[in-house]
Amino acid sequence: MSPRQRKGFTLIELLMVVVIIGILAAIAIPKFAATKGAAYVSSMKADLRNLVVAQEGYSADNGGAYYGGAIPTASLVYNPSAGVTIVLSGVTASGWGATASHPSTTRTCAVYNGTGGPLGPATVEGQIACTP
Repeated sequence: MSPRQRKGFTLIELLMVVVIIGILAAIAIPKFAATKGAAYVSSMKADLRNLVVAQEGYSADNGGAYYGGAIPTASLVYNPSAGVTIVLSGVTASGWGATASHPSTTRTCAVYNGTGGPLGPATVEGQIACTP
């Protein structure tokens, strides 16, 4: 067979390319999923940090009382990131607690202040903690 008559790839060459692409995909897809989950957790932590600032601002404006209703609201100058759900609990005049969750991950994060905790994974006042 002369070089001019041979055109295209053999079946073995095509199979080898498909196998190599499959191996690379098997390595890359789990790493991408783990990175995506870490991004959701970072978003929840940032939202809880912003909530702490918003609650302290609300308390300063309202005679020391903390906001205890649904989020988001016009009463509290705070909006969580898209997909993040924030739930306030144990809100009293001397403290509050909050948990954050995202539908794309099973992890949750929490923070509390004053008499609002300990709450969920948060065991130290003012420090945000997340489930493993």
